[in-house]
Amino acid sequence: MNHWPILPILLPMFMGALLLLVARTSMSLKRSLSIVATLLQLPFAVILLLQAGQGTEVYAAGNWIPPYGIVLVVDRLAAFMLLVTAVLAAAAVLYASRGDDSIGRNFHALFQFQLMGINGAFLTGDLFNLFVFFEILLIASYALLLHGAGASRVRAGLHYVLLNLLGSALFLIAVGTLYGLLGTLNMADLAVRVTQVQPEDAPLIAAAAMLLLVVFGLKAAMFPLYFWLPRAYASATAPVAALFAIMTKVGLYSILRVYTLLFGEGAGELAQLVNDWLWPAALVTIALGAIGALAASTLSGLVAYLVVLSVGILLSGIAIGNQGALTAALYYLAHSTWISGALFLMAGMLGRMRGPRFGVRLLAGPKLPNGLLLSGLFFIAAISVVGMPPLSGFIGKVLLLGSAGTGATAGWLYATVLGGGLIVLVALSRAGSTLFWRHDPAPTAGEPLDPVRLAAMAVLLLSSPVMVLFAAPLLDYLDATALQLLEPSGYIDSVLSTLAVRPGAES
Repeated sequence: MNHWPILPILLPMFMGALLLLVARTSMSLKRSLSIVATLLQLPFAVILLLQAGQGTEVYAAGNWIPPYGIVLVVDRLAAFMLLVTAVLAAAAVLYASRGDDSIGRNFHALFQFQLMGINGAFLTGDLFNLFVFFEILLIASYALLLHGAGASRVRAGLHYVLLNLLGSALFLIAVGTLYGLLGTLNMADLAVRVTQVQPEDAPLIAAAAMLLLVVFGLKAAMFPLYFWLPRAYASATAPVAALFAIMTKVGLYSILRVYTLLFGEGAGELAQLVNDWLWPAALVTIALGAIGALAASTLSGLVAYLVVLSVGILLSGIAIGNQGALTAALYYLAHSTWISGALFLMAGMLGRMRGPRFGVRLLAGPKLPNGLLLSGLFFIAAISVVGMPPLSGFIGKVLLLGSAGTGATAGWLYATVLGGGLIVLVALSRAGSTLFWRHDPAPTAGEPLDPVRLAAMAVLLLSSPVMVLFAAPLLDYLDATALQLLEPSGYIDSVLSTLAVRPGAES
């Protein structure tokens, strides 16, 4: 049996447990262990990406064949999401190792458990285990959000915890309903049984599916369930907020996985039952994200609303649902995750350099050393976020707009995406001019520029030109990923045809 699929889960699980055992030892040891474990996620993700290009890998835990046992499934989408997470996590943990992790002794253990939950959510082939991994990543995120304490973090954390507890309860109700009606929670098996559902059971299954949409929409922060995100992300420490940039994508991934696999075109009367809801939610999310960015009073708050806006853009691609739209959405997903992470790290770095009096508030502050370098990096991030050529944001938006075709759909999408981009351009222009070109005569009480923090931020920022340089092979991979999502029979066959491994036959 190929054991690579389980390593992205086992490594952070065991490392998190080890870090709890050594919690009272030196910070340098904990940092070293956490950095090594996080950086190892990169080769794991690359190996699984290459394997997924050859076909869907199915790992039957304990040699229990599906649909009776727990399975991990590595297809193109799961492997791609693992790579996006690994790059983001590597930058975040390197940034945190420069002092942001020293406020609490269990930071690195929580970081590893968060990675375990995120990776598990992408790999699981079972709805109940999707719930389990959601809970793992959420419990870790509760503590990470409160890392460093402070009144604003406590208030934001309380809202975040209560809303996600409600979401977890709804998730269990939906999962229990589906299990009671269909007798399975293996997603491939569910996809088969949904097509065979009796007419009298269809309304209840549809209700459970809509309940799942509420849960995933809450995790993804789409309208009207987004209001928890800006305050929570803006109050978190910089590396935590950067890692959180992937958490909304877990919700979006779940929407994409469940509603193409279980309720896709082959689901009979339950086919495409959420698309009519996703489209208006996507457009309103884009609009509110742009308006929130314009109204933000801090750089971290502005970036948090940019995360909301990116959720709307990704939802619009999922709602359009054709191969071109899904390809564009997946390309934009990687771009928005990495650039949002870079901006959160930049906000943390600027806050330290401007001192506690000014922080990341959008008002004139002291003249910064290395201001020209930082303003140049901010400019690159800004034009990438707005979607101006020649960076990856431009390619993602052009591909998405082109996938809408003509007619009313295209009209609404063009107006919303381009209008939102104009508003964000104004917001980022105001923020950049205020932070870098308007000065207060008060002397700075901030810290000098840290080269490691700068390098961690630059790694994420440079992902934008790298995505442009390698756009052709990347888009080829994502196009094949979109086709795999729209034709789920290959996924279903790979999972349900998995056989138990005979003793002595493991590879």
